[in-house]
Amino acid sequence: QVQLVESGGGLVQAGGSLRLSCAASGRAFSTYYMGWFRQAPGKEREFVARVSATGSNTYCADFVKGRFTISRDNAKNTVVLQMNSLVPEDTANYYCNAGGTTGFWGQGTQVTVSS
Repeated sequence: QVQLVESGGGLVQAGGSLRLSCAASGRAFSTYYMGWFRQAPGKEREFVARVSATGSNTYCADFVKGRFTISRDNAKNTVVLQMNSLVPEDTANYYCNAGGTTGFWGQGTQVTVSS
């Protein structure tokens, strides 16, 4: 069992940056792939980025490559999504995930990018 709590969302102007954090509880954290997903109003939830259990491998969706970076600290049970060069289309509720779509989810943190 893993519990996830996101933080760091907010309102930012286009071109700005935000740093989302996900704090996880549970001793099995270091065994899970961790990821970020997002869901905009009226749209389905979509994959953003993931990081392997050790943190050695990362993968980002094409629409965020070069702008977003995912990382993790297994000693602190945290996952971070660094978001740069934000655009209004990045506006969404961002969710932390452990173990894939059938795994565990946080409650989400809202990101709003103004033009």
